[in-house]
Amino acid sequence: MIEQDALGATREAYDAAAHTYAQLFRDTLRDSPLDRAILGAFAEVAGARGGGQVADLGCGPGHVTAYLNELGLAAFGVDASPTMIELSRQAYPSLRFDVGSMAALGIADGELGGVLSRWSIIHTPPEDLPVILAEFHRVLAPGGHVLVGFSASDDPSHLTQSFDHAVTLAYRWSPDHLAAMLRDSGLVEVARMVREPQPTDRRQFQEIHLLARKSLSTPNH
Repeated sequence: MIEQDALGATREAYDAAAHTYAQLFRDTLRDSPLDRAILGAFAEVAGARGGGQVADLGCGPGHVTAYLNELGLAAFGVDASPTMIELSRQAYPSLRFDVGSMAALGIADGELGGVLSRWSIIHTPPEDLPVILAEFHRVLAPGGHVLVGFSASDDPSHLTQSFDHAVTLAYRWSPDHLAAMLRDSGLVEVARMVREPQPTDRRQFQEIHLLARKSLSTPNH
């Protein structure tokens, strides 16, 4: 069971920050060739399963959902913040955006070719993350892919580290530990991209993208 206090606090914080957040991040892909490259690879593998349907979970202002659609996917966005969803619908009226929780998605078993979780797990308390990863596994078609983006902990002895995110409390993860949690949920890592912090970055954290695949034969958990 997901801790509702944590989810509610995150929802309220992003509702309050939504307009500023949208202005800051809506055009970030334009200046990030590495992000475009990993999203392009994800789009190619995800499009082969589930009819190309992809859920962008924690979609924020919707810019990544829109980019995935430009790449040929039937992508839709889900976010816990009603204000974020409202802004997404205004910016991209032809696309689908739903208010929802990653822990209880209103999506049928095995319906999706891909799940994108781009910095959306960082506000999840560590004890709650297995529930969310199990939900990723449930909604993916056999052979479907999940791409998880997050900030890495900088001490191998720490599986997670909390930090003061600009919006609300967040967590960094050991990449190997998170890969093991994905594996325990039936999602096996197939690729990893590590972006080293740049001198201009406000936080000197490694950014990680893990690409994992659901087995063709493993039943839903």
